Amino acid sequence: MKKNKNQITQYVYRSFGLLLVFLLPVCQLWAQEEKENYSMSLQEAVQHALQYNRSVINSGLDVEAAYKKKWETIAGGLPQISASGNYQNNFELQKQIIPAEFFGGEPGTFTEVAFGTKHTMDARATLNQLIFDGSYIVGVKAAKTYLDFYKTSKLKNDLEIKEQVINAYGNVLLSQESVKIFEKNKATLEKNLFEAEESYKNGLAEEEEAEQIGITLASVNSSLNNSKRLTEITLNMLKVLLGMELEDELQLTDGLEELANANMDLLITGSSFSVKNNIDYKLGINNREQKELLLKQEKSKALPTLSSNLTFGYNGFNDEFKFIQKEQSWLNYSYLGVSLNVPIFSSFARSARTQQAKIELKKAETDLIDLEENLKLQYQQAKSQYEFSVEQYTTAKNKLRLAERIENKQQIKFSEGISTSFEFSEAQRQLYSAQQEYLQSMVDVINAKAALEKLTSN
Repeated sequence: MKKNKNQITQYVYRSFGLLLVFLLPVCQLWAQEEKENYSMSLQEAVQHALQYNRSVINSGLDVEAAYKKKWETIAGGLPQISASGNYQNNFELQKQIIPAEFFGGEPGTFTEVAFGTKHTMDARATLNQLIFDGSYIVGVKAAKTYLDFYKTSKLKNDLEIKEQVINAYGNVLLSQESVKIFEKNKATLEKNLFEAEESYKNGLAEEEEAEQIGITLASVNSSLNNSKRLTEITLNMLKVLLGMELEDELQLTDGLEELANANMDLLITGSSFSVKNNIDYKLGINNREQKELLLKQEKSKALPTLSSNLTFGYNGFNDEFKFIQKEQSWLNYSYLGVSLNVPIFSSFARSARTQQAKIELKKAETDLIDLEENLKLQYQQAKSQYEFSVEQYTTAKNKLRLAERIENKQQIKFSEGISTSFEFSEAQRQLYSAQQEYLQSMVDVINAKAALEKLTSN
């Protein structure tokens, strides 16, 4: 019997193990299916961000909330219907003292009399309608301005996200190209180091020459590892901007040089700049409108307000709780009311609030003038920076070609023993510096063009 139990136990364990072996690949397959794979050009990345970026989503929700706020303001002047009910249990009725002679008692004496019933119930429905209120009229206008503010803010947010995506996309390409260049330089240095070590072993070169190349190789190795880390970080930053999960796979289809050439358009600097089309200027106009409406609202508080209400209701009275029975008697009532409120004197508090609103309006107008001048200056700076980045790109490209020729000649001379390792290393350092300057110049062109377009977009 014990032997059979052991066999059964072993069989269960084997079966459980086989089940795990079967389920493990399935679980891995599920995990792989959960990971998304994306392949995007820069334009596709921008469009994806404008749909899935979390900041963009929230700005869209702000616009939806502003629509609801606008309707809330409008509804305040439309008919309002409310219903109410009240039940009261007078377990001890309030008593009044009246002369006893009213009931045949002795003159000069008083008796206690209780008025009412032990149970009372009231149910009513009321219709309220605002007839005139200056603050309401201003409030409706303010609701539209409030909505326009969030619409414009969303457009501004979209432009900022677009610029951030362009910058992040370019930074990823920069890191990836840097990795490729460092790997190429590393392979060349490893070959040079091997040749230098062989020459030293054969007595054809000094030991310091091989050591110098080894130091340069170590520096390139360090830069290569750093570029690989930066590639992962910049790619994750781009994923966050795109509204993706960090575990998702993302491939960039555009090349750095391709994007740089596509952004070489000096015609954009020749077009006129209209401050009124700038998003920030539109927000400044909206701010001034808000302050104007605030002033109108304070002034409108000096106007009378007129409202009306219509009420229908029923009362029930009983010494016993019989309100849900048919024999209970209900007494109906109704009335129409009109309310007029006329402000007369507020000890100059209303005047003080109006003066404060005037001051805020003047400040908004001053801020708008200051904003206009600053935007003109920003455009000049962005235009100059873009033109400079294009010039730097051309310079860096020519510098790279020259550095490549110099390094190639020094490499031939070094291999033939004509030049020293120090001269060769200096040529290599110049080449590495020119390579990085060239990569950075392409990114600068892309970023400067994005900054200029952000200012001129509306």
